[in-house]
Amino acid sequence: MYVACSCFAKFAGVVEVVMWIVYDYPLFIVNIFIRFNLWRCTIISDIIINEKIRDKEVRVIGQDGEQLGIMSSRDALNLAREQNLDLIRIAPNAKPPVCKIMDFGKFKYEQTKREKEAKKKQKIIDVKEVRLSPNIEEHDLMTKANNARKFLAVGDRVKVTLRFRGREMAHKATGKEIMDAFFKKVEDIAVVEKPAKMEGRNMVMFLSKKR
Repeated sequence: MYVACSCFAKFAGVVEVVMWIVYDYPLFIVNIFIRFNLWRCTIISDIIINEKIRDKEVRVIGQDGEQLGIMSSRDALNLAREQNLDLIRIAPNAKPPVCKIMDFGKFKYEQTKREKEAKKKQKIIDVKEVRLSPNIEEHDLMTKANNARKFLAVGDRVKVTLRFRGREMAHKATGKEIMDAFFKKVEDIAVVEKPAKMEGRNMVMFLSKKR
């Protein structure tokens, strides 16, 4: 009885494999084929390659940058295939559109590399805040100004906030004098981006690095 069950289990396993080969394997192959062709002939962002290029005529650039002239997109694609490479439309708005013959994988790698380098060069400007009070002492004002210098030196903007509390609102003129005194301590490195003005109970001024 045990032997019979074991043989039946093996037979069932064989049947399962046969069924997969007959029914599922062709679908598996078709799926791989479709995915491959979608990669080779697709639109990524505004990049169109190979058979998706429908322009009647295109200006073609070779793999090494040589000008190959104007030809039909079909002839250009055949030329790329002869070299086992892709035809990539790199300037769709040109008259006629410009296509380059090269490996699409290499093209994407170079594009990604350029984007990363561009991001590295971009400077993210932060806004740093320096808070003052209407009764701030000269020593503290100098300390705050030195902090602002450090922020400005690295290219950050500085928001100078002077907070009025209670009856201090009656001394806005004093607040403006403090703001002016603060700017004089950093005017060799800073410019006033937004002059001091009241925002609720605060007097606010924005500074940026002098260019």
